[in-house]
Amino acid sequence: MRTSRVDEFLEFASARSGHLFRSACLLTSGDTHLAEDLVQETLGRMYALWGRVARIGNPAAYAQTVLVRTFLSHQRRRSATERPLGELPDRLPETGDDPALRIALLDALAGLAPKDRAVVVLRYWEDRSVEQTADVLHVSSAAVRTRSVRALAKLRERLGGSITEFAAR
Repeated sequence: MRTSRVDEFLEFASARSGHLFRSACLLTSGDTHLAEDLVQETLGRMYALWGRVARIGNPAAYAQTVLVRTFLSHQRRRSATERPLGELPDRLPETGDDPALRIALLDALAGLAPKDRAVVVLRYWEDRSVEQTADVLHVSSAAVRTRSVRALAKLRERLGGSITEFAAR
C-alpha cells in the first residue's frame, strides 16, 4: 500500500512539475535557479502530506497554492534581494520566442512587488478567477482587484510604448 502512494506521488510530480516550473519562472521574473528551488520545495511539501491527499479536492490546485506561498515566504527573507551580476545565461532562449519581448516582460514583472507579481501571474498567466486568486493569497477579492489594477498600471508605465512595438511583430 505504501508503494502505491509513492508511485501515485511520483506520477503526480512528473505530470505537474513542468507546469509548476513555468509558473515559478514567471513568479521569479525568469530566475530559473530559484524557480527550480521553489518547485523542489513545493513538491517536498506535497510529498509530506501526500498520505492525506484524499482530503484535498484538487491536488494540482493545492500544489499551485503551495508554490505561490513558498515564493511569497522566500521574498520575505533578507537574502531574497541578492542578485548576481555579470553572468551569462545558462540556456539559450527557446526558438520561436522573441527574446526582447521576454526580457522586457520579465524585467517589468521584476519591478513589481512580490504580491503584485503573484496576483498578475495567477490572474493572467494561470487564468484564475479573482476569488481563486484571493483564496491562494489569503486576501479579499477586493484586494486582488485593487492589486490587479495597480500592477497592470505599473506594467503599462514600465513598458510604455514599447509593448505596442512588441505586439506589432
